[in-house]
Amino acid sequence: MRKRGKIEGKYYIVIFFLVILVILGLLIYLVRDERRTSLIEQVLQDSILFVQKMVSAPIHFVTDKLSESKEKNDIYKKYKELQTRVEQVGSIETKNKELESELQEMKTLLELNQTLSESTPISASVITRNIDGWYQTITIDKGVQHGIAENMAVVTGKGMIGEVIQVNNFSSTVKLLTSVDENHKISVKIEGNEGYIYGLLSDYETGNQVYKIEGIAENTEIKEGASVVTTGLGNTYPSGILVGTVTQVKKDHFDLARTILVKPSVDFNEIRYVTVLKK
Repeated sequence: MRKRGKIEGKYYIVIFFLVILVILGLLIYLVRDERRTSLIEQVLQDSILFVQKMVSAPIHFVTDKLSESKEKNDIYKKYKELQTRVEQVGSIETKNKELESELQEMKTLLELNQTLSESTPISASVITRNIDGWYQTITIDKGVQHGIAENMAVVTGKGMIGEVIQVNNFSSTVKLLTSVDENHKISVKIEGNEGYIYGLLSDYETGNQVYKIEGIAENTEIKEGASVVTTGLGNTYPSGILVGTVTQVKKDHFDLARTILVKPSVDFNEIRYVTVLKK
């Protein structure tokens, strides 16, 4: 009985080692790279890949959206910075244009001052202007203390604009040529082929922004573009100061005389610096 028990124990040991060898063989077979994957392994691998894709897809989507949102925010910030710079550049360019315009206006006025040998020029700046009477009067920053008196002519670098009608110690009121009326007609002369043609500046049309000259004989030839200047008559305006240029010649209602429309040489919406002509 003992012998038989020992023999059976040896069989068990041999069977155990055989099982171990079989298991090792299977493991070696399973870990070989060149072996062919079984159907179960393929299904298992495909399932794992599918699950990975299902899990990673939302993560990638959210990550992409966050990245896209960050890029949009960065682009928007850069756009706002560029927009601010463009606005600053536009503001600077506008300011430069305004300064250039003022500089040119002062330069032209200085050149005119040098040519007015018969009068002593007094430079002044416009300080106030009534909106309701925009084409009527302006107020300048010079008065009695600076030698200003009533009835003195006032010009800009581009031509005649009016005369002083009221004087204070440190300011004066100037009546503009655009406020002419029936009781205040201004003597002017128009450049013609054979000399000057005289007339009266009698009105100003604010809608068309033109002067009207009346009293011109029908048989007198006047061309468009002819210069219109002051005559010096009336002891207020010096002779030869530019008033404007002829834009249109038309007959009156009775075909007896003509009315001349004249475009002012001065832009009455942009008067900032003036010269008062002291005799």
